[in-house]
Amino acid sequence: MTANRESTRKTRGEHCLNIFISYELKEQLKRLPINTIGLISDIVRAVIRIGIPMMDGLSQAEEVMVKEYISLFRKLRQVKSLKEI
Repeated sequence: MTANRESTRKTRGEHCLNIFISYELKEQLKRLPINTIGLISDIVRAVIRIGIPMMDGLSQAEEVMVKEYISLFRKLRQVKSLKEI
C-alpha cells in the first residue's frame, strides 16, 4: 500500500509546474472574460502552448542573426585590411 502511495505522489508531482507572477499580471488575467474562455489555468496553459513555439522560433532567428553578423564583420575586417595594403 505504501508503494502505491509513493507512485501516486510521483505521478501527481511530475506534471505540475508552479509559476510565480506579478500582481499586475494576475490582475490582467482576472480581467479577461473568463466565462467565455474558461479558467485562468486554461488560459495559462494555452499561452504556454503558444509561447513555446514562438520562443523556439525567436531563438533560431537570433542564432541566424548572430551568424550573419559575425560573417559580415569578418568580411568588413578583410576589406579594411585590403585597403591598408
